Amino acid sequence: MTVKISLKDGSVREIEGGSSVLDVAKSISGRLAKEAMAGIIDGKVVDLRTPITNDCELSILKFEDEGGKETFRHTSAHILAQAVKRLYPNAKLAIGPAIDRGFYYDFDVEKPFRPEELEKIEKEMAKIVSEKQGIERFELPKDEAIAFCKQQGEDYKVELIEELPEGEVISFYKQGEFTDLCAGPHLLSTEGVKGIKLLSATGAYWRGDEKNKMLQRIYGVTFPKKSHLEEHLAMLEEAKKRDHNKVGRELELFTSVDVIGQGLPLMMPKGAKVLQILQRFVEDEEESRGYQLTKTPLMAKSDLYKISGHWNLYREGMFVIPEGEEEDNALALRPMTCPFQFYVYKQKQRSYRDLPMRLAETSTLFRNESSGEMHGLIRVRQFTISEGHLMVTPEQLEDEFKGVVDLINYMMTTLGIIDDVSYRFSKWDPNNKSKYVGDPEQWEQTQDTMRDILDSLGLEYVEADGEAAFYGPKLDIQFKNVHGKEDSIITVQIDFSLAERFDMTYIAKDGEKKRPIIIHRTSIGCYERTLAMLIEKYAGKFPTWLAPVQVKVLPISDRFMDYAKDVEKSLKRSGFRVELDDRAEKIGYKIREAQLEKVPYMLIVGEKEVEDNLVAVRSRTAGDLGQMSIEDYKNIIRKEVEDRVLNYQ
Repeated sequence: MTVKISLKDGSVREIEGGSSVLDVAKSISGRLAKEAMAGIIDGKVVDLRTPITNDCELSILKFEDEGGKETFRHTSAHILAQAVKRLYPNAKLAIGPAIDRGFYYDFDVEKPFRPEELEKIEKEMAKIVSEKQGIERFELPKDEAIAFCKQQGEDYKVELIEELPEGEVISFYKQGEFTDLCAGPHLLSTEGVKGIKLLSATGAYWRGDEKNKMLQRIYGVTFPKKSHLEEHLAMLEEAKKRDHNKVGRELELFTSVDVIGQGLPLMMPKGAKVLQILQRFVEDEEESRGYQLTKTPLMAKSDLYKISGHWNLYREGMFVIPEGEEEDNALALRPMTCPFQFYVYKQKQRSYRDLPMRLAETSTLFRNESSGEMHGLIRVRQFTISEGHLMVTPEQLEDEFKGVVDLINYMMTTLGIIDDVSYRFSKWDPNNKSKYVGDPEQWEQTQDTMRDILDSLGLEYVEADGEAAFYGPKLDIQFKNVHGKEDSIITVQIDFSLAERFDMTYIAKDGEKKRPIIIHRTSIGCYERTLAMLIEKYAGKFPTWLAPVQVKVLPISDRFMDYAKDVEKSLKRSGFRVELDDRAEKIGYKIREAQLEKVPYMLIVGEKEVEDNLVAVRSRTAGDLGQMSIEDYKNIIRKEVEDRVLNYQ
């Protein structure tokens, strides 16, 4: 029997039924077969060993393809686990997925892995690769799979299998003496994994829950060629130079203190200044676009969150402050601003003439993130957000949604990040309805509406099930940090349910009471996360308009200090952020220090500058600009600030 396969170049081939994906790759070219990692049959990534039994669409995946990378890295995680089990037979296996830039595996071991132990494990991985072990897949019924893992002493695998539904296909992969529970896909052998580097070992709670046992997580990267590994390690070194956790502390933008708590950073004066500039920029722009400013409480009674649904669906992520023993008397720090602004809307009966109503607030929020999730300024427990809510009629929804996206695009363009983001259409998970409010028909209808709007905007986006807010679908704007971890920085949500829960109405043109549709949005996202992103984007070299210190005045010696102070005062009176380096140090040292602080401009003053009433200007980006009058220099920097020039190179 023959079957027809449609390849991604549009061609159609007839092959013998039961031929594998690898057989097809070989029939196309020997080189393709050598470079192939996996295949995609009708949209599903599969092993090269997978037989083709029906007509289908087929793609062959190489390492350059996302599915190919994932298969390669998944196999690498198994090689890591096999190496650990050889060296530490009592280690218990948890999970070992492929991730964006590599892979990790979690182990239950007696003590943390030291750097020298990672080197031993790395060498053992190379040995496993050199053994060219074939990788085989087999399946077991649920009860046999549980018995098999119990026999192996793999308690974590037993737990995972026990949670699977009855009748689920439970697959394992075997290479040499090592067998692991896994859905796959995997390479055909260990042979192709050439460049190996284990990067770090850190603690990680089982299943990300701090109530569970702390495991040891080993991160690693692998490549088909050692040259690819060398390139990647060079890129990691560059990433370290931009890491906001390192650069932000070196530049004294923020710090953290153990006795204050994890996820509660302290903004230093320079960091606070950057946030202040951003906040003023955002609030002024929002006001010019018709937003009205509100200021609402940082906490509320549990009653408010019960109406919104947060109490039942989000309570684990909230900080609850009990009053006495009765839960009904509890207060909670707010994880969002929407219910508070809803009551601003409800302060009186609204008419269709009042809509759209655009409310905005610079909101301090609190979320009880698990300790394993927190990282620098990117994920914290207290943060400030440019939050806003638009109450609109159905007829206004599309234009107002587009207006929100236009505002966001303006913000991202001004900050220079618009080409660095991606878009995700986050939908509900219809298989887990208990996580959401509203009925399936409302969800599907709202998602269809949002999809139509996104398509009309011409946005390129991916769809993600299960990533919606509990009250509606959303557009997530994603940004990757220097380590490849992706986070949402800005969101826009269409809410079809909370207006009903809060009994929000307006009088329509026909005189009837109707429910507004609510758009939840941020314009620049969480300020702390945005600051982290900008530190990494600019490598700490903030554009002049955003720099906490725009100018350093550097007198060559104490003889010129009075003139240097006059220059400092003149610039400050004109509204520029200036520091005077009045230390008794040589000018070369002062210049190097200013360069390390990544200040946009240095004004050097010596004898000639004093005599001619000039300043010698050094630009971070353009180098030595020569001597000029203070007023001429002010015109240069003033234009950069007013135009928000992106001079961060």
